Amino acid sequence: MALNSQGVILRTAEDTDNDVQLRLRNWESQAWKEWPSKAQFEGLEEHRGPVQLTVKGTIPSWAAGSLFRTGPGLDRVEGTVRGTHFISHWFDGIAHSHRFDIVPSQDADGSATVTYSSRRHSDEAVAEIKKKGWPSSITFAQRADPCIGIFAKVMTVFVPGKSNNNVTVIPDMPGGDDVEQGDPSKGKALYVLTDSAAVSKLDPKSLEPIGNANQTSLHPDLKGPISCAHTQRDPETGDLFNYNLELSAPHPTYRIFRVNAHDGTTDILATISSKDFPAAYMHSFFMTQSYIVFCVQSTQFAWAGIKILWERNILDAIKPFDPSVPCRWAVVDRRQGKGVVAEFSTPAGFFFHSANAFEEMVKDESGNSHTEICMDAISYRNTDVLRMFYYDILLDRNDATKKTMLDKQFYKTTQNRLSRYRFRIPSKKQSSKEKASAVAEEVLSIPTPHVGELPTINPKLAGQPYRYVYSVANRGLYVFADSIAKTDLHTKAALLWSGPKGHSPGEAIFVPRPGGTDEDDGVLLSVVLDGTLEKSYLLCLDARTMEEVGRAEADFAIPLGLHGAHQARGNL
Repeated sequence: MALNSQGVILRTAEDTDNDVQLRLRNWESQAWKEWPSKAQFEGLEEHRGPVQLTVKGTIPSWAAGSLFRTGPGLDRVEGTVRGTHFISHWFDGIAHSHRFDIVPSQDADGSATVTYSSRRHSDEAVAEIKKKGWPSSITFAQRADPCIGIFAKVMTVFVPGKSNNNVTVIPDMPGGDDVEQGDPSKGKALYVLTDSAAVSKLDPKSLEPIGNANQTSLHPDLKGPISCAHTQRDPETGDLFNYNLELSAPHPTYRIFRVNAHDGTTDILATISSKDFPAAYMHSFFMTQSYIVFCVQSTQFAWAGIKILWERNILDAIKPFDPSVPCRWAVVDRRQGKGVVAEFSTPAGFFFHSANAFEEMVKDESGNSHTEICMDAISYRNTDVLRMFYYDILLDRNDATKKTMLDKQFYKTTQNRLSRYRFRIPSKKQSSKEKASAVAEEVLSIPTPHVGELPTINPKLAGQPYRYVYSVANRGLYVFADSIAKTDLHTKAALLWSGPKGHSPGEAIFVPRPGGTDEDDGVLLSVVLDGTLEKSYLLCLDARTMEEVGRAEADFAIPLGLHGAHQARGNL
């Protein structure tokens, strides 16, 4: 089937060049104007439920459990002291979390049933906006109130307690609190993260906000205001990894840490503070079986990060992209307490999302064995992609899509690819000169539309060699996602699911079949908007064939979320 078709579309490596060009032509023909999408951004409602959804086809009972999702919701706040406050960037939309409960059938061959509930959980942030007419907390891209004076900007700090965390969700966080302290029958709180050290705590059943926490509660040294929305979790031990960034002088301080699943204690695995690792915006990092690998990308903050406090947002505090400044990487041992074991560089660039990473043992010409690490990410040549998620562009207000994506050539500069960098771990400690000269090699590159954004894999293979990555792809038919791709990293072939025109999918979460031995033996769960009917459904795809096996339909639109997590029924 052709790339622009509906249904399941097989594209081979030989189709790559033609498909890349067709995607560009779709953009140039302004195909997005024929793709209805506003219902996932405007006029969104809470449904505290649970609301019974209508199941068509079959959702397998072995996928029973809860699918939690979070992301931006409302794009405006009504009734402020200055009237309606309009939010400019999608990432700053009012946090809105969701729970789909998949209940197994009593009939062995029957379909599971599905209920849905959702709730906004940035009550304090909304109350602040209503009172002041503008947020005073740090945002991603909302520019500060121009009426704020210089003195107020200088005196301001990262404001705790008014969080709008809306990026990732952790159902069972190591070191996390019970919903009611000391009452294990209530279960663990649900944690919602963004790229800061503050997290929001929700009741996992009602999604009601029950408080905020900070990484200092895990360890007193984690006192920096910045962290990573995407943690890494060891699939065997359950240990959770992240980093904390302190904007200290003369150099910022990165602390890479582990939260032990067994007892909830936290270890600092490495502390990095040098001119080679400046303060930067980083949304994800990598984990292999032995290492944590993190990359300071071409998103360095101006004024050593202090400009965040001046601009009151992350995006405007990032330096203009400089193609001559490479990305700097550090490899941290996570098994034997060796700290940083290697440093290297790659060309300037940016990625939101790591896909996976793994180790391989290879032999050199002398027969000596070496460990090489491979890091896979959805990469961009520059940082233009950070500026394409304004609501005006996503909704084509006042011809903003054409003005930005076509006139400024963003439709070309924001093309992504799955990139794999390979680096050999040195057998002895690197000298300063060796650190400066070490580089990783890009050994694999698969361009859009054969791969897309929001990558997920079979969670059992996190940190291990793997073959398949699932993502939401862009064929140039809409600004963001118009299909779901299964990408074969061995053959570079892609199998795409595409609904009818205006069916916009969200991140596809892989749920493995219990006892399954094949990597792609499972289902994908994705929330899809039917933009014509302005209603959403939970789509269930066979992860092997990408064929639809069932869906659970709602009578309303559900916000386009960012990320989610499936918690199996036995773990609830």
